[in-house]
Amino acid sequence: MPDLRFRGDPYHELGVSPHATNTEIKRRWRELAREHHPDRAAGDADEAARLTRRMARINAAYDLLRDPVRRASYDSSPAGRRARAGDAERAEFGEPDVSAQPSGPPPPPRTRPVTARFDTTTAFRPRNARLNAAPPLRGHEPRARSHGDEPDLRASTPTGPVHRRRGRSSIPVPTLQEARETVLNFGRFHGYTLGEVELIDPAYIDWVARTITRDRDMVMRAQVIQENLDRTGVARPSRAAAAAGF
Repeated sequence: MPDLRFRGDPYHELGVSPHATNTEIKRRWRELAREHHPDRAAGDADEAARLTRRMARINAAYDLLRDPVRRASYDSSPAGRRARAGDAERAEFGEPDVSAQPSGPPPPPRTRPVTARFDTTTAFRPRNARLNAAPPLRGHEPRARSHGDEPDLRASTPTGPVHRRRGRSSIPVPTLQEARETVLNFGRFHGYTLGEVELIDPAYIDWVARTITRDRDMVMRAQVIQENLDRTGVARPSRAAAAAGF
């Protein structure tokens, strides 16, 4: 019959409290088994022998504590009563129980949170509240139309004031002669001037004026010729016929 007696304190061997539960004891045994397994010797015979003896003590202590009958027998023995008395004394004087603390690296030190809390209660607007009521957030009042010479304190124009000139377009309108001398660089009349297209197919001028969008200067010159055609009363086919001709 093998000797089932454990020489020493099994709680101290595993590093657990005498009041530890079976789950805590099993978790601690697994941690020690990973830490002191003989395979971690990496070919060192002396280290393998030491880890083997240490692992044998760990397994023996775990075999004793996982058996409820043997654990109760040990707890009722003088050694078990001394272990429990020492644990109670540490708890009475406020000493930390090192054996009951989890293994592993220490937790990182506490730092200040990255984010902060902001009070947004003033931005709350009750449900069904009138929109023309005073805004909960303070700010500049809407700028009047006739503000006079008062400085504008708003940040609505961060890049500076924008000066606009009234008018149809900032690009000068070409003359009729300049429009007729413009050369087309696309379509079936590629290489022809708009004046030549005006004589050959005036409906094509209408198509250019209302269809082309990539060349603003070309469209403007076609519109100049189109207005001249309208003034002189030159008849052109319909839009469908012009599109079919293109």
